Amino acid sequence: MEDMPQVFSGLEPSISILVPAYNEEATITASIRSMFQLTYSDFEVIVINDGSRDNTLEVLKQEFSLLPFPDAPRQGLATKPIRCVYRSIPYPNLRVIDKENGGKADALNAGINAARHPLFCGVDADSILARDSLQRVVKPFLNDPDTVATGGTVRVANGCEVTDGFLTKVGLPTNMWALFQVVEYLRAFLFGRLGWSQINAMLIISGAFGLFKTKVVIDAGGYRNNTIGEDMELIVRIHRLLRQQGTTYRITFVPEPVCWTEAPEDRKTLKNQRIRWQRGLSESLSSNWGLMFSRNGGPPGWVAFPFMILFEWLGPVVELGGYIFMLYAYLFGLISWQAFTVFLFMAIGLGILLSASGLLLEEISFHIYPKFSQLAMLVLVVVIENLGYRQLNTWWRLVGLYRWARQQESSWGEMKRKGVGQQPKLP
Repeated sequence: MEDMPQVFSGLEPSISILVPAYNEEATITASIRSMFQLTYSDFEVIVINDGSRDNTLEVLKQEFSLLPFPDAPRQGLATKPIRCVYRSIPYPNLRVIDKENGGKADALNAGINAARHPLFCGVDADSILARDSLQRVVKPFLNDPDTVATGGTVRVANGCEVTDGFLTKVGLPTNMWALFQVVEYLRAFLFGRLGWSQINAMLIISGAFGLFKTKVVIDAGGYRNNTIGEDMELIVRIHRLLRQQGTTYRITFVPEPVCWTEAPEDRKTLKNQRIRWQRGLSESLSSNWGLMFSRNGGPPGWVAFPFMILFEWLGPVVELGGYIFMLYAYLFGLISWQAFTVFLFMAIGLGILLSASGLLLEEISFHIYPKFSQLAMLVLVVVIENLGYRQLNTWWRLVGLYRWARQQESSWGEMKRKGVGQQPKLP
């Protein structure tokens, strides 16, 4: 994929890229390489090894020639103890923090303490960034000084080719679980967050790629360790606190594809991921009730928050409850088979319509998948995902809601990584 040439003014704010890593030996090298090829004037990369039990730290030492370096990060946010700080010999803008395991939020807070620049970008360790991603995601900060956070579009990297940490060819995964998620990501980012951004009511920025004002996040208390969905919880809390203070601010979504991430390809890992996401949503909303219908809540408190409660938080209960009730009514003769068929047609048809809308927006706006065969496959997946996969996903979300209600222990969790693309060694 060719990038358009970028013109620098020399006034772009410096950015600290934070990469929390826990058992990411399969993908960490390609991800860091992609960051070294970013076409941005001034940035640093801080990898936080959160007590990995695999060879993540050893891989980083070998690939980037790390040596211990005396460093004294500021102690603005409480974190687990730091074991050692390393600096790369060939890449002076790369530092690696080795710390005791404390979870993703704790790792991000350690990175914020070490960050030296006014903006920081949180990136998942399995992410592949487009070369112009920082230019795209920083634009709202340049256009509006009230911007405090921006989030970019995240796409599924499974099936793509990656060379030297850079995405060179876009493709579709052959794994069906990953194919379903391609459509899900298109729908979630292009059909959802783009609209919320227009009214400054976006309640989530993906942990895979988001840019924040460092001071604003520190003043808000950083990421919370007692929640799984630390990325969403932080955004909702920033909305709540700045609304209470009467501060003018903007949280913006950048629709251009800027980040590619590996999606799970087995049912068990995908199930665990979706359960954690639903629990994270529950924790984010329940810990920030003060935003909903507050005096200064504005669109986030009066529109987005109630929407999230009705359609995202309680959505699994309503959807599965509707299926069960209608099936019960049909089996016991309370409704005719025509009424039951119309219900199924409407329920499944609406899901297909939403997914097709996301795919249409992608095709009109970006045309990332150029081959007709790829587009035809996505159209087929749009239909198939609503005939079982969506209902299965709803069940997993209901399990997540149940586990949150039971107050079961939260954890960062693990995801099986196989790495995407080709990863030749650096010269």
